[in-house]
Amino acid sequence: MQIADSTAVCPECDGRLRTNGTETVCEDCGLVSAEDTIDRGPEWRSFDDEETDRRRTGAPLTRSRHDRGLSTEIGFGTGSNASYRARLTGRKRRQIARLRREHNRARISTKAKRNQVYGFSEIRRITASLSLPKSAKEQACTLFKSAQSEGLFQGRSLEGFAAASMYAICRTCSLARTVDEVTAVSRADSDELQVAYDALNRELGLPTGPIEPTQYLPRYASKLDLESAVEQRANAHASALLEAEVMSGRNPSGVAAACLYKAAGERDEWPTVTQAQAADVADVAPATIRSTVTLIDDL
Repeated sequence: MQIADSTAVCPECDGRLRTNGTETVCEDCGLVSAEDTIDRGPEWRSFDDEETDRRRTGAPLTRSRHDRGLSTEIGFGTGSNASYRARLTGRKRRQIARLRREHNRARISTKAKRNQVYGFSEIRRITASLSLPKSAKEQACTLFKSAQSEGLFQGRSLEGFAAASMYAICRTCSLARTVDEVTAVSRADSDELQVAYDALNRELGLPTGPIEPTQYLPRYASKLDLESAVEQRANAHASALLEAEVMSGRNPSGVAAACLYKAAGERDEWPTVTQAQAADVADVAPATIRSTVTLIDDL
């Protein structure tokens, strides 16, 4: 399989580089720019020398765990060898249960680790509730740990920092999620989130910026049961507002809802959307929809 990298150029002749298998080769002069011979696929093996019972030799590393997933656990006999419990006496099972309990306690040796376990579990829950990608969860956990290393937790809630870390990653990665949406699924209120987010933005210097209205359009169009043609027309309205540079001081979520409302009313065959419905989806006032529609008409 050959993959062309449009951003990389050959250091010798400025030609285009193409990745072929484990080598990155210039299409013009044939220079091998990079080579990667490491097999990064999963390592499977069979503990019983049978191809029908292959297992991974270990879980992949992840930043969403306080120990990056490297710790071991005393299992409960699940899997292909679940019958071992029947071979243990009651005394042995109680001993294993005590060992399992002490082992779980030893995995979290300090209060800092305990805070990480609680914060990471909260971030994983928010990620699942908002249907965010796995990469966003990993980055949010890394940001949460960085805030802990800088000593930002003192006097502030862990729930607020977990929600603020998730919201900050949404801002930096252009994932269309509002503060109210994050607050609705988190255990922190809007004030706790805002205080934690201000501390993250001030102390860590996050490269945050406003999310463009076009990022909200697919999700809002799905909630309003609008066709793709309406979404494309709304995308054109949002792009026109961005090009005219009249978006300063406006809520991008409300602008996206207003563009959908404006686009839906341009043709009779398209579904009708009221201002109240559009405002409810974006969690803004109907006046915001009206003012944005007026701004679109003036372009």
